[in-house]
Amino acid sequence: MIPLKRIREETESLKKALADRGEPAELLDKILAQDETVRGLMTEVEGLKARRNSASAEIGALKNRGENADEQIRGLGDLSSRVKALDRQLDQARQALDSDLLWLPNPPHASVPVGADASGNVEVARWGAAPQHDFPARDQHDLMVSLRLVDFEAGARMSGAGFPLYTGRGARLERALINFMLDLQTGQNGYEELWPPYLVRRDAALTTGQLPKLEADMYLAAQDDLFLIPTAEVPVTNMFKGEVLDEADLPLKYAAYSACFRREAGSYGKESRGLLRVHQFNKVELVKFTHPDRSYAELETLRGDAEEVLRQLGLAYRVVELCSGDLSFAAAKCYDLELFAPVTGRWLEVSSCSNFVDFQARRGNLRFRRSDTGKLDYLHTVNGSGVATPRLMATLLETGQQKDGAVLIPEALRPYFGSEVIEP
Repeated sequence: MIPLKRIREETESLKKALADRGEPAELLDKILAQDETVRGLMTEVEGLKARRNSASAEIGALKNRGENADEQIRGLGDLSSRVKALDRQLDQARQALDSDLLWLPNPPHASVPVGADASGNVEVARWGAAPQHDFPARDQHDLMVSLRLVDFEAGARMSGAGFPLYTGRGARLERALINFMLDLQTGQNGYEELWPPYLVRRDAALTTGQLPKLEADMYLAAQDDLFLIPTAEVPVTNMFKGEVLDEADLPLKYAAYSACFRREAGSYGKESRGLLRVHQFNKVELVKFTHPDRSYAELETLRGDAEEVLRQLGLAYRVVELCSGDLSFAAAKCYDLELFAPVTGRWLEVSSCSNFVDFQARRGNLRFRRSDTGKLDYLHTVNGSGVATPRLMATLLETGQQKDGAVLIPEALRPYFGSEVIEP
């Protein structure tokens, strides 16, 4: 959330930031007008309340002297009625203003390249090389079906398209990937492991920016007004909601496995073939609560921690810095990690590493106490996937397939999978 004080003082720069994101400036103008209305009503209400207090004192004095106060009492009743009416009007104006503030996206950081859409993204790093198969290689979907790793038809019978059923060695491979990633982040990179709830309250999704903008993309358990999480970012970011952390404890680093649920993922054709786009998937999420002065440095180290997963698995990948028009609603800066699937022939995003600065912290009241002044300040939140499994598994299979139909398991994963190869 952007504070009103900043909107008043930095109107033009925020309008440019919105334009860089491809957002119209009308909402900002509307918010400024609403802010003037609210402040005007507050001044009027406070003036009337002062008059009401004065009238009450006058009535008391008249009664103490034994004088008639009927006229003053009638006037006080009129004042009280006007105050009540203005209070209701002020409350409605505040609600409208607060509602519109929630639709303002986070301004991009000054270092973010300006662009209208994904075509403006900038590749900043690349690692490894995809294999060149000298035999008729199969894509990830055909490999999963032929090796009986995923039963897409059975999953669809259970839940509909986009809900894969991992079977046998596929289920074991999925579990191996999750355990490998958790052990890497907790054992080597210093993250504390969490296993969060998969359902969250409305205010938790509002904190992280999924609500109100992305509500249509989420699964809702309507009877309880609880949302299935699209990522562990949502529950983990809310774990200190309303609390005050000590500056000396920062940064706090958490690695959380969860199943993830996203309604928007279901598209048709090549985009949804195999595990490329699904409604339910598994992911290890990395979340940091950081000091404001360190959040961009912490973003870089988190990105490196996510990259380490891909390097240890020996998979070719690149790092793309998102341009202003491709940033998520809440992010001020973001890197995508993309694997190259050699048979599918595409770069597949498996992680987005983002700095949200104080945007989520203001929405969720996430604060720390400064040691030098004793004053409260908002945390910065940083997170990224470390990483999502569907496209990771897809790329791993396409990369490791052999001429005889087997798939070699990366060395780092073998202790978790229990074998060096998936035999045909």
